[in-house]
Amino acid sequence: MSVKDEVFTLYNGVKIPKIGLGTWQSQDGRECVDAVKWAIQYGYRHIDTAYAYGNEKSVAQGIKESGVDRKEIFITTKIPAQVKTYEGARSHFLSSLKSLDSDYVDLLLIHAPWPWSDVGGDYHEGNIKVWKAMIEFYNEGKIRSIGVSNFQKEDIIPLIDATGFVPMVNQIRYFIGNTQDHICKYCAEKNILIEAYSPFATGEIIDHPLLKEIADKYQVSPAKICLRYCLQKGTSPLPKSVHENRIKENIDVDFVISSEDMKYLDSLKEIGSYKRLRS
Repeated sequence: MSVKDEVFTLYNGVKIPKIGLGTWQSQDGRECVDAVKWAIQYGYRHIDTAYAYGNEKSVAQGIKESGVDRKEIFITTKIPAQVKTYEGARSHFLSSLKSLDSDYVDLLLIHAPWPWSDVGGDYHEGNIKVWKAMIEFYNEGKIRSIGVSNFQKEDIIPLIDATGFVPMVNQIRYFIGNTQDHICKYCAEKNILIEAYSPFATGEIIDHPLLKEIADKYQVSPAKICLRYCLQKGTSPLPKSVHENRIKENIDVDFVISSEDMKYLDSLKEIGSYKRLRS
């Protein structure tokens, strides 16, 4: 079976295609529309966006122009990081639905546990309010699955304690050399899927000589090594590109990295700059 057809199954039974197109920094308008359209053309069925990206309407347009039925596409969007109220979560989600021209989304995430202007701040109470609004929409059938992004164990526990509802997904910055093993271990224990954003470390590690050595061994690009690594670690990578040839190449990863080479890649620490999200 091709990776294009492979899925992860969330704990509520919802199936999520293993590789998604990331759209962070994809410009609203033709750039994003074409990227989404090309992705679907080449077999992607998972598109990741966010209210904060400002390109939800373009994602919807790209899906429409692809000619593939909306129901075949797994769409993720996010409540903005600075929104920490029940009312704010509801209004932003309804706005996202309108922009996406859909009556539901497949996955809704809290974009971060704190506003980007106050990284590391204590917003547990606000996150609980947002989480409760998301659970309501989930129970109403407007969201097929809910989760978080950039959350650590100490951010997730209050949500579960307050509601009894475990997130289905945690989307984190994850790539060779920065695998955040501590949070991944906790999520595995809770059956929370890890989505890997920035699997190329925002392009920083693509030209690393140690990765090129492995890529040459498998006769593939370093980008494909990055994506295959994420998949074999049990995570769902979200490569971002607006270039048709790269979008096409990024989902063509039907090869296997040996266990020996996976251990070697595991040993490469901080080959991309490590951005601490907490002080």
